Amino acid sequence: MASSRGQGRSRAGSARRTYAAGTRSAAARRGNGGNRGRFSVVRLLLVAVLLVAGVKLVQVQWFDAAALSAAAERQRTQTIDIPAQRGSIVDRNGAKLAFSVEVRTLSVNLKALRKSMTDFAAKNPGTKRTFDTETAEAAKYIAGKLPNVIGEQQLLDLFHKQASFTYLVNNVEPSVAADIVKHFAWIGVEKRALREYPGGSLAANIVGAANWRSDDPDVSKHNLHGLIGLELVRDNDLAGTPGRMLVNTKNGSDNVVIPGTERDLQAAVPGSDLELTVDSDLQYEVQRQLSDYVQQSHAKGGQAVVMDSKTGEVYALANDKTFDPNDQTTWTADDLNNPAVTTPFEPGSVNKVVTATGAIDEGIATPESTVQVPGSLQVADKTVHDAWTHGTQTFTTAGIFAKSSNIGTLLLAQKIGEEHYSELLKRFGLGQRTGVGLPGESAGVVPARSQWSATTFGNLPIGQGLSMTVLQMAGMYQAIANDGLRVEPRIVKAKVNPDGTTVPEPAPKSVQVVSPQTAKTVRDMMRAVAQNGKGLQKGTAPTAAVEGYQISGKTGTGQQVDPRTKAYSDHLYNITFAGILPADHPRFVVGIRLDAPDTTLPVGHSAAPLFHSIASYLTQRYQIPLSDGPSPEVPLIVQ
Repeated sequence: MASSRGQGRSRAGSARRTYAAGTRSAAARRGNGGNRGRFSVVRLLLVAVLLVAGVKLVQVQWFDAAALSAAAERQRTQTIDIPAQRGSIVDRNGAKLAFSVEVRTLSVNLKALRKSMTDFAAKNPGTKRTFDTETAEAAKYIAGKLPNVIGEQQLLDLFHKQASFTYLVNNVEPSVAADIVKHFAWIGVEKRALREYPGGSLAANIVGAANWRSDDPDVSKHNLHGLIGLELVRDNDLAGTPGRMLVNTKNGSDNVVIPGTERDLQAAVPGSDLELTVDSDLQYEVQRQLSDYVQQSHAKGGQAVVMDSKTGEVYALANDKTFDPNDQTTWTADDLNNPAVTTPFEPGSVNKVVTATGAIDEGIATPESTVQVPGSLQVADKTVHDAWTHGTQTFTTAGIFAKSSNIGTLLLAQKIGEEHYSELLKRFGLGQRTGVGLPGESAGVVPARSQWSATTFGNLPIGQGLSMTVLQMAGMYQAIANDGLRVEPRIVKAKVNPDGTTVPEPAPKSVQVVSPQTAKTVRDMMRAVAQNGKGLQKGTAPTAAVEGYQISGKTGTGQQVDPRTKAYSDHLYNITFAGILPADHPRFVVGIRLDAPDTTLPVGHSAAPLFHSIASYLTQRYQIPLSDGPSPEVPLIVQ
């Protein structure tokens, strides 16, 4: 029974297991059908994804390939402007007064450097190489390479400034910069240029100065640009056209250039050179002599101009104050000025050449004709005197100008008449800019004819009540030296293009002031100014004479307006001299002005000795032939 029960349980159990297995089998069959359904859906999804990926792949490889490649290239490349080499400025003999040299500016992207050092420390736990150690090593190395330029502490301060970027040092030699970058690849380098002025202050008021300018939002304009002088007014000619370069970068956003990856896209076009009319040797000598004379005479300042009597070319234009364009830290506003062309003054008796010219041209007088000159002359409400006290004297026309008689000059001017005199002033170029091509040129002041008062014509003929620059004053005498033809002065002779072709400056304008014969007569008459006769037969400037050469010229003493009283001063004067060398075969014209010298000193009451020194140098440097003979002595005052 037990066995029977056991078997019964066994069957029953077997029956239950068989039922369960059947049930599982049926469930399994139902479950496999669900899995196959899900698998089919997954397969369809995978096929769809692959189709989309395939389409995208085709699009990327075929349709968007160029655009994506360009985008990738942009991420690792950068376009950099290549500065154009600035043209040089040379004198009439080719000596360089200004030129450019290639330099480098060192910089560092502080943000990128800090990040890279932080990432390096994270990947190299325990490293001793940190931002501080890296910059300390760099500061020591750079300072050692540039011992007279920047110090180690200065560099450390720059490395630790609160900024994402900083410049470190300018004007580094390319080879030194390359060595520094070789040791510290994270140092950035910019190609720049440095303007060099080998003569220092030589002709600085003419040439001016240029420096690197990077303040323009247009990066292509970052280059050397003029600040003053010819560097400024001729900047377009000198600057050239920048080029463009493509470089690879280590990180497109950080602009860290990979050395050796530079490729030119467009070559830079160098600027043109400027060839001046100036002779640098003469310019140096005139600057030196003028500065010494200003100091000796205790003058506030002085200017001098040397011009070619035929062409109007300026061989020298000097001021006693100047500057060194190589060192901007020493510049002052007064030094940067160019008073020889910017600052007009009342010239005094040098302006009497206008009356002399008018009197001869109108046939009012000849050099030998005489004029009765009283001791004073009433002009409207003004009484005019000569520089010395005298009664009525008989002057020759030559004597009126050789002795610089105010009264005799006014008597001749009255015969010329106001209208003709006004016209002569215009023809001599007074009240007009000369067009020499230098910045800030003044036209001077000549009262409009409609504004002349009763006393105006008592002032103008003796050089008061009007103003002119030293360059204008020299231009007046250039007309007399050049047979009456006034030629506009110029200081730039030609432009030399990068391909070597020379482009002369436009021909200067000219005006026939008076006839050649009138000019020659006036020129010969003015020789008496340097006459060293006895007693009353001595001119005002025998110290201007140069042995072996005839000299023609005129002295001047113009009263200055006292800034305190606003009236003409009895002790402040413009001391002037304008001369022609030689008088018989003119080659040069020299104009000089001393600003308020001490007239009690021997060198303070006349600029004639300075003319003598400059003229003597001119005769030697240019091997000027001796005059045909000495100037004939002529009567000045007839007794």
